[in-house]
Amino acid sequence: MATQRTFSIIKPDATKRNITGAINAIIEGAGLRIIAQKRIQLTQAQAEGFYAVHSERPFFGELVEFMISEPVVVQVLEGDDAVAKYREVMGATNPADADAGTIRKEHALSIGENSVHGSDSLENAEIEIKFFFNDDEIVG
Repeated sequence: MATQRTFSIIKPDATKRNITGAINAIIEGAGLRIIAQKRIQLTQAQAEGFYAVHSERPFFGELVEFMISEPVVVQVLEGDDAVAKYREVMGATNPADADAGTIRKEHALSIGENSVHGSDSLENAEIEIKFFFNDDEIVG
């Protein structure tokens, strides 16, 4: 397996409930390393830019409002097959369908308030990481 990097956001529903540490414990317990992390308050422009791929979808405005409602924690994760591994660790988008022990099964409130975001491909991971981090902030 190749060492990869992927991107993660701990979303507003999780930061509001002060469960960042619990989520990080699941990430690290799965063998992924957190090599960059910062807590930020997204601006509307940042949220709209990050989620631009969804701009024509009916839920776009609601998604942006949710993502700017509380601080988020953005992260770069590293490990063997990191993109697929983190997708597995996150669990299904709908927490009712997520496997036991996954972040969403353990911590998500709903499909919309599902606690975390993760890149869906290596290409998107690279784009998403560069959206939030400079190279000198990633200290793996």
